[in-house]
Amino acid sequence: MELKGKQALITGGAVRIGRAIAEALLDGGVKVIVHFQTSEKEADCFWPNIIQTDFNDPAQCETLLQRASDQFGKIDILINNAAVFHQTRLMDSTYEAMMRELQPNLLAPLALIRGFAKQTQTGKIINLLDRRVTSHDTGCVPYHLSKKALEELTKLAALELAPGITVNAVAPGAVLPPSQSGNHSAREAAGIIPLGKRPAPADIADAVLYLLKSDVITGQTLFIDGGQNLLGDN
Repeated sequence: MELKGKQALITGGAVRIGRAIAEALLDGGVKVIVHFQTSEKEADCFWPNIIQTDFNDPAQCETLLQRASDQFGKIDILINNAAVFHQTRLMDSTYEAMMRELQPNLLAPLALIRGFAKQTQTGKIINLLDRRVTSHDTGCVPYHLSKKALEELTKLAALELAPGITVNAVAPGAVLPPSQSGNHSAREAAGIIPLGKRPAPADIADAVLYLLKSDVITGQTLFIDGGQNLLGDN
């Protein structure tokens, strides 16, 4: 796909990885629409191309794509980046705890993918996963299941929506916060990294751009994690 002149909707695009992706697309000549839930202050720099939706509300998720296209025009690119993360072990994984992760991390992207396919026959979808999808992390069961399910949804959607729409995923490892954030508390414990280097948000954005530019890749996941996915549960 030639990116210049296309229009993208990025969920959770006001902060962290989503913001890095939004800025990279803008640099590539893409018109970017930034979705936010609570980060209105951070989203203001993208004004007027911003749209608010509470991903805990299924009804709002179902209408977001249509509202965005009605307000801004046809969406050519969908980036499902927004997600929540809680450390919840198996015995604490009640229905409420599960839905707290499954609704924004899996069911919201599903609604957006369906909405995207209803309004266009061609385009690109990228889902943001987590390198944990290759492991068995018992410390965050609902989150882990939501991302594993999103990986499978990526493959199913790739088959269903071919040949006009490609659907791929990017799975970051423990990402360094943007240098300008000054938020050292955002530094996730990295663990063992074969390459000895943690990815930055810009590295994730580069992977997204690579997948968007290709017309011969679909149903694939790019791990941007310094090789951590190769270690399984380590």
